[in-house]
Amino acid sequence: MDSNYSKLEARDGSLQLKDSSLRRILPDEGDEYLYPRNADDSDVEHNVDFDDLPLIFGEGGKKSGSGIYGAVFNLTTSIIGAGIMALPATLKVLGLVLGVILIFLIGILSEISVELLIRYAVLCKANTYGEVVEVALGKTAKVLSEICIIINNAGVLIVYLIIMGDVMSGSIRHIGVFDQWLGHGFWDHRKLLILITVVIFLAPLCSLDKIDSLSTTSAASVALAVVFVVIVFVVAAIKLVEGKVELPRMAPDFSSSNAIFELLVVIPVMSNSYVCHFNVQPIYNELEDRSPRKMYKVGRITTTICILVYASTAIAGYLLFGQDTESDVLTNFDEDLGIRFSTALDYIVRVGYILHLVLVFPVIHFSLRQTVDSLIFEGLNPLTESRKRCLILTMVLLGLVYFGSTMIPNIWMAFKFTGATTAVSLGFTFPALIALRLNKEGGTKLSRVERCLSWSMLSLAIIVSFAGIIGNIYTLNSA
Repeated sequence: MDSNYSKLEARDGSLQLKDSSLRRILPDEGDEYLYPRNADDSDVEHNVDFDDLPLIFGEGGKKSGSGIYGAVFNLTTSIIGAGIMALPATLKVLGLVLGVILIFLIGILSEISVELLIRYAVLCKANTYGEVVEVALGKTAKVLSEICIIINNAGVLIVYLIIMGDVMSGSIRHIGVFDQWLGHGFWDHRKLLILITVVIFLAPLCSLDKIDSLSTTSAASVALAVVFVVIVFVVAAIKLVEGKVELPRMAPDFSSSNAIFELLVVIPVMSNSYVCHFNVQPIYNELEDRSPRKMYKVGRITTTICILVYASTAIAGYLLFGQDTESDVLTNFDEDLGIRFSTALDYIVRVGYILHLVLVFPVIHFSLRQTVDSLIFEGLNPLTESRKRCLILTMVLLGLVYFGSTMIPNIWMAFKFTGATTAVSLGFTFPALIALRLNKEGGTKLSRVERCLSWSMLSLAIIVSFAGIIGNIYTLNSA
């Protein structure tokens, strides 16, 4: 078969193109990419099936790794984290109908953007998010995308620690689990309790240097998330049947300027809940017998799970607490739920989800550490080959995340800013630009529907980002 595989040769342990005319040329260097102007079109279009190509060419693509369900657990864990806790509060602003519609719509668009990202990662032979951006948009855009990943992931990890502190030590309006169990003690010191959690529980998990090592913990975290969703949904259903649930608002509130500006910031919060794109390529790279078609299946299963979990949690949480729903709905579970075994269920929900976040934390930290290493130590040997550098980066990043958690007051503040900037960029802006830039490269053109979807995602991202930033500035000034 006369494909580009036949034009590869081993050189210094890696595969290189024999024909220099097929050398990858970045946008900064010229207009051509991967294929020369006079490339044999039959070679490109007929002999290469991009849906079956591994991300990294050669036998390495066939080595054992995680299976489909291990990849689903890791990708699901990358998505379902703290964002789920803010969704009931978004329904309080948007109303039940519009809120649920947007949960489905943003989830579907996010899945499309993941598939576009994988498709062009294969075309570019790239194994990180930043490499795909560099090929399509240049070195400057790569650096910008890596900065977005760092800010987004650091913000998410900070939110995790804030939630842990809220649940364990309590907050101004809510009592903590330890206070309910043991009364007052050293655990009232929120910063100290979070520090102990970071050192004893999170640091050992974060020190692992391969993401497929986290497949088991990711499966456990997904199970804990499902337990949380089932309990919340069942409690809401029981109270609904018993007539103890107030009629929720179905549509947004347009009665005041504050209400209107709140609408501008909740969509970025929702978009933040689906961002997993920074972990797509690491998960793909460690997928057993990987191919884009296999990863598409992983993405679709994951998206279906996440949409159902998000919609169920948002609806149930909003029905349970109505206008009293907090930005972190987990803190609402310190009160009587109005059914039998209420106290036990409160403990199960809160403690179970804290364990979930502990298991999710290292998955998000993995891509944060990888991106920081790529940005600062570009050109050095891979992080998996330098245990010392891996541990130093882990400790430094955990220290910075811990410091951030002591400075930011609540998760809503963190989510609405990262959602309007970095999350929208990573989830929609960069994937759409990549698809449109590489549309005609390498014989892999977008269909008319894909082209329309790419433009729609790009337009939506710009609107959401602009509106979210304006809304954030206004709500800060009026606070």
